[in-house]
Amino acid sequence: MSDQHSFETLAIHAGNTADPLTGAVVPPIYQVSTYKQDGVGGLRGGYEYSRSANPTRTALEENLAALEGGRRGLAFASGLAAEDCLLRTLLTPGDHVVIPNDAYGGTFRLFAKVASRWGVEFSVADTSDVSAVRAALTPRTKAIWVETPSNPLLGITDIAAVAGVARQAGVRLVVDNTFASPYLQQPLSLGADVVVHSTTKYMGGHSDVVGGALVVSDPELAEELAYHQNAMGAVAGPFDAWLVLRGIKTLAVRMDRHDANATKVADLLTRHPKVSQVLYPGLPEHPGHEVAAKQMKAFGGMVSFRVAGGEEAAVEVCNRAKLFTLGESLGGVESLIEHPGRMTHASTAGSLLEVPADLVRLSVGIENADDLMADLTQALG
Repeated sequence: MSDQHSFETLAIHAGNTADPLTGAVVPPIYQVSTYKQDGVGGLRGGYEYSRSANPTRTALEENLAALEGGRRGLAFASGLAAEDCLLRTLLTPGDHVVIPNDAYGGTFRLFAKVASRWGVEFSVADTSDVSAVRAALTPRTKAIWVETPSNPLLGITDIAAVAGVARQAGVRLVVDNTFASPYLQQPLSLGADVVVHSTTKYMGGHSDVVGGALVVSDPELAEELAYHQNAMGAVAGPFDAWLVLRGIKTLAVRMDRHDANATKVADLLTRHPKVSQVLYPGLPEHPGHEVAAKQMKAFGGMVSFRVAGGEEAAVEVCNRAKLFTLGESLGGVESLIEHPGRMTHASTAGSLLEVPADLVRLSVGIENADDLMADLTQALG
């Protein structure tokens, strides 16, 4: 399908060709491990074994590439599986990576507890400060890793500016685009080399699947990643691929509602006496607001805030919420609330990435905004 079509059209049609046998408008779930060959080496459509390729996964991967404006998409069993494949493709023992001072706890754990044992080193930098990123580079740096908006402090990094630093240094720029989704932001068009997704989140959108993805434009890098994807084997299963593909079809309309609701929730929180700070890039006072407005279509559905009463008060807010479900993850149609310090980001305790103890993170769903605000008001007391 032509990449000249609008995002909404690509989300529904890219990779979603009608089944040639029956005309089914939804790609089938090819729940199969192996494929009959027409003589030795005579593969039909290139399929021989579903770790290497599966038609349902192919449909998703074509869709992912189209939405991010990349040459190739690769679908994995989880976001961390995608990250692990990327690290082991780009890096060898002795290499160095610059990572953000505000990142998903699982990403930090992957670097600090897994990749470090393999001899990969990392430095932490405030990626919203281009000079800090430049200063963190070493002769052994092979990649700069960015999350924007970041998890859980909703920091914003100027992708184009950091891409300039990466090009000058001859290193790869990796952007985790999970919080924004390709509907709101397309990092490859801003100079990134690799886009990472946890498709568990907004791409799937219904809290019923775990998955991950990589999207790239460089054909050589694409081939290297595909080789490692097959060699390591943490691929998306056909049913999981089908669920993500189905979720993506409504991504645009869902993100519009997530953003609209989050804007109202953030405004409410800024006026609440028991909230000391609201972290949402859509607020004019957010330090990354202007950059976010430049590189994003809208500001997304994630809102974090700090509770004036401290850590225990923040925990109590999470416990008192009723419509907001207390749980990890994000990006589903239902609203979630969590305490990052004790939940998703517990692995960062004692590190440079440790999150404030009074922080609460919201994944604002697509319910009625008035109902959501009423629930937060009662939870804050």
